[in-house]
Amino acid sequence: MTGPLPSPILWLPVSLAMLLAAASILWLLTHIALPSLDDSKMVDDGASAGASIAVHTQGDRLSPIFTPEVRRWEADILRWAGLYELDPDLVATVMQIESCGHPDVRSSAGAIGLFQVMPYHFSPGEDPFDPDTNAKRGLAYLARGLQLSGGNTELALAGYNGGHGVIQQAHSNWSAETQRYFTWGSGILADIAVGSAESASLQSWLEAGGSNLCRRAAQALAQVPAAETP
Repeated sequence: MTGPLPSPILWLPVSLAMLLAAASILWLLTHIALPSLDDSKMVDDGASAGASIAVHTQGDRLSPIFTPEVRRWEADILRWAGLYELDPDLVATVMQIESCGHPDVRSSAGAIGLFQVMPYHFSPGEDPFDPDTNAKRGLAYLARGLQLSGGNTELALAGYNGGHGVIQQAHSNWSAETQRYFTWGSGILADIAVGSAESASLQSWLEAGGSNLCRRAAQALAQVPAAETP
């Protein structure tokens, strides 16, 4: 048997309560600031940066620390750094120690060009002396080292010289060459980080034989008019 239907008046308090609750939820959603994806990325970047000493603060230019032969490549270094998402001063530090900006240099071990890339890193048909190609292969290897080291530029430098395997090794197990490379590179970056215009670490590298390399680089670059420098 069907009883009488409830009066519509009895439903009014319930309906009003539901409307008020919905309005409160809407107000909260539109007035409380939720963290954005960009904010989260900034936090993550800041956390990983603690392991790295190099922070590029020069804007669209390199630190004045580097030798003239390296600074001649400034526009290219800034472009390459943007392409491979690297600190331009880190890129310049690697170029400084590897070639001092000499695009055609070849080491006794067979490493080639601006970033001293070993031949087996190039694909068939690539010109290893082409600056863009050399940067592509060298900086991809550097970027991978940064990933493996958790963003630690010092360890990435060691990995660039001694191979990525050294990143997980104790410093005492590194070769003498890799330890020197690490000391020079991290020292240069530390000087840049505090805004120095000169670097004792760079001077140490020059005195250890880098000045001869830079002399050869200057001679090679002098044969190419500035407007035609790659």
